[in-house]
Amino acid sequence: MTDHDSPAAVVQRQLDAYNARDLDALLATYAADARQFEHPATLAASGAAEIGARLALRFQEPNLHARLLQRVVMGTMVIDHELVTRTFPEGTGTVELVAMYNVIDGKIASASVQLSNKRLDGGH
Repeated sequence: MTDHDSPAAVVQRQLDAYNARDLDALLATYAADARQFEHPATLAASGAAEIGARLALRFQEPNLHARLLQRVVMGTMVIDHELVTRTFPEGTGTVELVAMYNVIDGKIASASVQLSNKRLDGGH
């Protein structure tokens, strides 16, 4: 495994592509049969087509940006704590998330996300 394919490097490329709203680059970091979960076990998307469809909608948000607060790497597991700026149905704001990625052979095989502390701009 090269540094380019290390779990941390793969997840960083995924984060960079997310912030650039580059769907092709982001999907290139996922295995074709990858799965995304809402933590702990609710399947949100299975396979590149479903993951791409979910993210294409998200990428329409004009203020979308994820800021990495902390990263832990242990073997094939990468755990990111992020603050994400979003446009929610009720307005703009932020949400914290913890994303747990399992990276196998240089691709994200699964991702599990837990959201918390949603805050709307203006203190709502």
